[in-house]
Parts: sequence; C-alpha cells; structure tokens
Amino acid sequence: MKKQYLLFVAISIAFSVSALSRASGPGVVDVLFKGAQLYDGGGNPWVAADVGVAGGRISFIGHADVAGVTGKEVVDAHGLVLTPGFIDMHSHADLDDPEGRRMLPSLYQGITTIVEGIDGDGTDAISKDFARYRKNGIGVNVLRYVGFNAARYAVMGMSDAAPTPAQLQGMKDYVERGMKAGAFGMSSGLFYVPAAYATTAEVIEVAKVSGRYHGIYDTHDRDLGAVYKGVGYLASTAEAIEIGEKSGNSIIFSHFSPQSVSNYGRAAEGAKLIEDARARGVNVMAAQHAYTASNSNLLAYALPTWAVAGGDEAKLARFKDPETRKRMQAEHEEMLKIRGGAEKLVFTDTDPELNGKSLAQVAREWGVSAFDATVRIASKRDLVEVENVGLYDQNNIDYLAQKEWMMTCTDGYPGHFGQGIVHPRAYGSFSLKLRSLVLDRHLITLPFAIRGMTGLAAEFLALPDRGLIKEGFRADLLLIDLKSLRDKATYEKPHAYSEGMVDVMVNGRFEIRDHKPTEVLAGQPIERTRE
Repeated sequence: MKKQYLLFVAISIAFSVSALSRASGPGVVDVLFKGAQLYDGGGNPWVAADVGVAGGRISFIGHADVAGVTGKEVVDAHGLVLTPGFIDMHSHADLDDPEGRRMLPSLYQGITTIVEGIDGDGTDAISKDFARYRKNGIGVNVLRYVGFNAARYAVMGMSDAAPTPAQLQGMKDYVERGMKAGAFGMSSGLFYVPAAYATTAEVIEVAKVSGRYHGIYDTHDRDLGAVYKGVGYLASTAEAIEIGEKSGNSIIFSHFSPQSVSNYGRAAEGAKLIEDARARGVNVMAAQHAYTASNSNLLAYALPTWAVAGGDEAKLARFKDPETRKRMQAEHEEMLKIRGGAEKLVFTDTDPELNGKSLAQVAREWGVSAFDATVRIASKRDLVEVENVGLYDQNNIDYLAQKEWMMTCTDGYPGHFGQGIVHPRAYGSFSLKLRSLVLDRHLITLPFAIRGMTGLAAEFLALPDRGLIKEGFRADLLLIDLKSLRDKATYEKPHAYSEGMVDVMVNGRFEIRDHKPTEVLAGQPIERTRE
C-alpha cells in the first residue's frame, strides 16, 4: 500500500503543478462556480472560494475577480456548499439496464463514482464490460473488483469440496485475468455459496494474486452475527483481516456493522480488531450505510448452506427426502429466530406475488408453514431478494460512523423507478447519513462526513485525481443546498429521489443541473493503474 500511496501523491502533485500553471493568469474556464462554501474532501473546514472547470478538470480555485478568471458558464453558488462527488464503496447498480445506466437514484444523492464486482461476484471479463459502458454511456464513474465467488463457481460449480491443486490454480488464473483487465482487487462473499464452502487458507491463497498487484481485499464477511452455527461476529471480523494481511492486500469491510439483536451495542468489539490491525500497519478500513434493515436473498437467510450444495439437482433431491427435509426445517427455524422471525423477512423481489410481503404473510396466504413456503420458492429460484427488518442496531451505526476509517456505501439496487418494493438505501444512503448524523443530530461534523464520502475513499482506492477539490483533479463536483438536503425514500415508499443536490457534475459535465437531470451520461470506467 505504501508504494500505491506514493504513486497517488506523486501523480496528485504533478496534476496540481500543471493545473496551477494553466490557471495562474487571466483566462476563461468552461464553468465557474462563484461564491461557494468549499469543502475540499480532506476533512478541512470550509472556505469561501470560486472554482473553475476546464476540459473536465478543476482548473482554478481562488477568487476569480482578483485572478481575472471568467467562465463561459457562471453558476451562482452563494449560500450553497461545493464538495467533491461522493464515492459509493459498494454498489449493486445495473449499468447494462437502459434505466439503470442513467444512475439517477445515485446522482440525486451526490454519488459520482461507484465500486462494483462486490460480494465475490465480480467477473473476470472486465474489459468487455468497460467497452460496453463506454459505447452505451453511463451516468457515473465505475471501478470493479474480480470476485472470489465467481472464480470458485467457474472452476468448481456449487461443490462444497476442497479444491484440487488444479482447481485452486484455476481460481487463481480467474483472478489474474481480472487484475490484468484493471480490477482494483478481489472481493469475496463468504456468507454466500459456493464461497461459504471455502476455508480461510483457500481464500488467502487465491487472494495472493491480487496482493501481488498491491490490490484490495473487499469482504462481505462470513458471519456478522446472524449465521446459524456460524463462526460469530468477532471471529468473522478477525478472519477477514487475516485474509487481507496474509495475502498482501489492503482490506475493506464492505458494509461493517454487527447483525442480530444479540449483537446490539457490540460495534466497539469489532472496531477494536480493526484498530489493532491498523496499529500494526495493516491498511484496513470499512464502509457503512445508516439503515437498520439489511437486504440479501432468501436462500442465504432461511436455508443452511449444506441444503444447496451440488447445484439444483442435489438441492431438489434434498427437498424431497423426508428425513433430510426434517433436519432442514429444524435449522431453518433456528435461522429465523436469529433474524427475528418470518415477519422480519420482507420480499424486495421483482415477483409481484411476493414483493412487499413478509415471509410470514406469504406463508399464511398459501396456507403453509414458513419453511414450506421457503422451499417452494427456493425450488424455482435461488436468488430471491428479501429484506431483514431490524437486523442492525442504530447505536452500532452511530458508533461506527464516528470512526476515522469509515466510508459510506449504498449496498443497493434501485430496480426500476416506481416498480415494487426495494430497499430504500439505493435512493438515500448518503443523504440519510448527512441529514440524520450530521445536520439533525450533530453526531459527526460535515467536513468529517464529506471526507469519508470523498477524499478518504479516493485515497484508499489510490485514485490519483479524484476525491478532492484540487487543481488538476477530475471535476466530479456537487453543489448542495444543505437546507433542503434530505432522503425521501422509505421502506414503504422507496422509489423517491433524494433532495438537495442543486448541481451534480461528472468529469466536468452536468448530470444534474438546477435539480434536473441532463442525462448526458458523462461517467467513465476506471481501471486500476498498471504497475
């Protein structure tokens, strides 16, 4: 990481010197923001400044009238806040969907860059994806990880066996292809099958590939506290740190917060493991969203991993075997207890027969038990989206938000606007955090919150020219009206854009102008810097 950071600093200085020389005298910029309260993304207090944009980059910071700088387009920013664009560290956005690539739910909360390929699902075909994004256009910048889960599935399918040496090499080759194509590291979702069948040692061995590239290990932990007969919240946290540390990667916990009522108030214990690792030189950080409900799939929440090992044919055979089914039901019921019961699992799936209903409600409508309803659904599909209400503790969320190593994510997929129930975090994660934790409850300061959403994220990702308002940096900028800033999406009515973003600029072009979308699709794929 030291080498990566030095590269970041060197390129940043080069950009700054070059840009300063261009903007040192009178000149005309493409866009001039005048009179803003500027938060630079580094955690510093705001200053009054004008900011000029030319050629997609920040070309001037200062007092335009004094410097003789004018703009082809001038934006009156008096009384408004100017910040770098927000970086979503864990996104499920669908950039191939015609509506999804517009990215309006993200843009309206100030997100200009997203991280995908998360939860272990990142493909090795990154170059093809990026070529498609460039051709079709996307509303935000995107970078990707290559996935451990995807690698294991490509080589071993749904097998729960240990890999042979040849299979292990096949997984490493998969990750190698992804890294060569520009991935920023390797993600894993050890909570999900088939990665749940992998040992710690197996994951370390595969992660060494991205470690050779000074990459990132992005983890959806094996067990944040709500896994039946799991390793537990603290052991899972320790495992993720061990994997990153022994494989030579930086580490990010995708969405860090202990789960289940039994872990309410225990955030400090996991945070200590992270801080102990940081104290011995491990670059480990985390991201969060500020919602108390999670969102995943029914199979992961309500059936044990052994029930689905081996693929569909083996799964269906187990469903039909009376003795196996009896054992499965007992474990299903224990799993639901941990998650608060069948009433706490609410479907956010596109299936209209399920969407917006709890598992308990569906079971009542069908006249069967929650287990029988689960099996019926799982017999047809594996990935059925469901929300676990009340899984996270607000006190844990508040505690973690104050940590200097905490970033922000949506962990969300917005679906199609106005269609069905989805998790509101895709529409409001950043706005909710700013509104609730900063503006209303004053739990953290605005400079601190903005730093976690911008400069800290860019530094962790080693993005050399994003995340700060600095001359020479990419012009990903937000002009915000703090008085009107708020999230509008709720669990009951999730399809509601956040308010308060007056202008959102991506690579020097307005994606939102005067609160309205332009849909210029100015986003760009970002590949890891070659070394």
